[in-house]
Amino acid sequence: MPILDMPIKELEQYNGVNPKPADFDEYWDKAIAEMKVVDPQVTMEKAKFQSPIAECYDMYFTGVNGAKIYVKHLRPKNITGKIPAVLQFHGYQGNCGDWYDKLGFVASGTAVFAMDVRGQGGKSEDVGGVCGNTVHGHIIRGLDEADPRKLLYHDVFLDTAELARIVMDMDFIDESKVYAMGGSQGGALTLACASLEPRVAKAASAEPFLCDYKRVWDMDLDLEAYGELRDYFRLFDPRHEREEEIFTKLGYIDLQYLVPRIKADVMVFTGLLDNICPPSTQYAAYNKMQCRKKHVIYPDYKHEYLKDVNDITYEFFVNDKF
Repeated sequence: MPILDMPIKELEQYNGVNPKPADFDEYWDKAIAEMKVVDPQVTMEKAKFQSPIAECYDMYFTGVNGAKIYVKHLRPKNITGKIPAVLQFHGYQGNCGDWYDKLGFVASGTAVFAMDVRGQGGKSEDVGGVCGNTVHGHIIRGLDEADPRKLLYHDVFLDTAELARIVMDMDFIDESKVYAMGGSQGGALTLACASLEPRVAKAASAEPFLCDYKRVWDMDLDLEAYGELRDYFRLFDPRHEREEEIFTKLGYIDLQYLVPRIKADVMVFTGLLDNICPPSTQYAAYNKMQCRKKHVIYPDYKHEYLKDVNDITYEFFVNDKF
């Protein structure tokens, strides 16, 4: 079996190296409380794109700190009774994609809600308020603020949970059948959503990002999606005098410490040659999950489309095949 990282037996025991902030749980408890008092002010308008089988809507809601978050929403025509819903999250710097690729779930009688991450390649706002840029640099955005709640992913993670709560409150949605899915950053946000909204019933996370930052650094793989870590040190801490402080602050948005909250059934898909989101970082999160879970391994795949992942996810959600 090819090896980029650790042997599989070591991966199965790996527990992560990124420091965990002492007040991590308090931090996220307060964040959830902050989210719950936000008036989401949901709006929907018929989208330009329409389908013979689906009603398609441009949906917006208000997230924490007043950001307007965009969602592509599709639902079957002529709904009778309550139906399941799938929440979809996209990769880093991208957007929620085309309407067309969501129609398979709609054809099975399932509503779809695909969210644009604030400040990235779609229509959701990054309202600012901290030093830094947007589109790129979201891991480090807010890192120099004294208050770790200014980390941008604090807000992004909450957006996923707020979307889940909004969907569960819709009169045509079966709140016991709300599922989340995504790959890379989308895989990370899938785990964040299921962690912060424990009523999410199923989660399919492919190649999850945003786990065990220090491990990425130690492997010298702070490139591509994690390249901003090296940019940050070169520009703002060139002698690494604050390295422990920086990685500890990143620990607030490290999913390995959030996933023990998950109650959903979870599938995680990992390529063992992934040099963007190294396997050990994904295992750091997977190994801490205390829910019903399954790890689907691709020994010869890098950080790329994993063959059959969408088919497996579809059967997991629609046919209850776990």
